[in-house]
Amino acid sequence: MRVEIWSDIACPWCYIGKARFASGLAAFAHRDDVEVVHRSFELDPNAPAPTDIPVLDMLARKYRVTRTEAEAMEARVAEAAAAEGLDYRSDRIHGNTFDLHRLLHLARDHGAQDALLSALYEANFAQARPLGDPAELTRISVAAGLPADEVARVLADPDAYAEEVRADERAAAELGATGVPFFVVDRRYGISGAQPAEVFRQALERAHADGAVQILPAGDAEVCGDEGCAVPDRP
Repeated sequence: MRVEIWSDIACPWCYIGKARFASGLAAFAHRDDVEVVHRSFELDPNAPAPTDIPVLDMLARKYRVTRTEAEAMEARVAEAAAAEGLDYRSDRIHGNTFDLHRLLHLARDHGAQDALLSALYEANFAQARPLGDPAELTRISVAAGLPADEVARVLADPDAYAEEVRADERAAAELGATGVPFFVVDRRYGISGAQPAEVFRQALERAHADGAVQILPAGDAEVCGDEGCAVPDRP
């Protein structure tokens, strides 16, 4: 069984959803038979890179709210992250994620894709490190198991793995994904949003048992899309 997960490193619900999926997978009886592949999805492909725009300023402009209101929105997301044992900072920087996705494709070639994605989420959301800085991105990638010379090669060549990123994004569109995280089991069973761990476990059980082609809609599960990210109604 293959589970493909479309996500973006800038997406807080992808960060939270990855943790929830991992918990659901851990409770799945056939977890050792599951291959997880991470796919690219850019929420803001036109974002500048590098950038020094604080994420709170970006949110205030995007949602047309005050900075204080943006801080309150982030605090509610932080509480959801804490419930999954995740640290969450709001002093991070908003920026383009295309190079990060290209490195994730390099990481897949080295069997280190999950490790790098986890490291990028940690660096972004828990540590607020500047992912637009090539030196910082190199340090994170090498620590996750990638060869330094190959990281340097990819970062120096804007075409390296670019088509792989675009192919992932085309596939997401063909599957009807309008937001992330988006999970697809064997290209026949879809799960939208940062669902609870038990929903993921049940979905894996169902896909394993019946093989039906289905899409489980987000419902109350949180997603990030072109219009922004869902925010819990209350802390």
